[in-house]
Amino acid sequence: MNECVAINENDMARYVRLALKEYFHDLDGEEPCADLYDMVMNCVEKPLLEMVLEHVGANQTQASQMLGINRNTLRKKMLQHGIE
Repeated sequence: MNECVAINENDMARYVRLALKEYFHDLDGEEPCADLYDMVMNCVEKPLLEMVLEHVGANQTQASQMLGINRNTLRKKMLQHGIE
């Protein structure tokens, strides 16, 4: 039986918080970009896709199943992020 092992969401959230804290600190009083949400999602999505594809030996069908997205959606996201 294939059981899903969950990642500790607190660890993931801690990394995101740390990265955003550093981002705001580095702004040094400047305004953050207007599309902060898209910036963060793109920064997270690309390595997520890359690591899942690496884990499944670049099998897009397995990767899309693991990610819970349609294979065509995976291909679109790969193209957007320049992943071959």
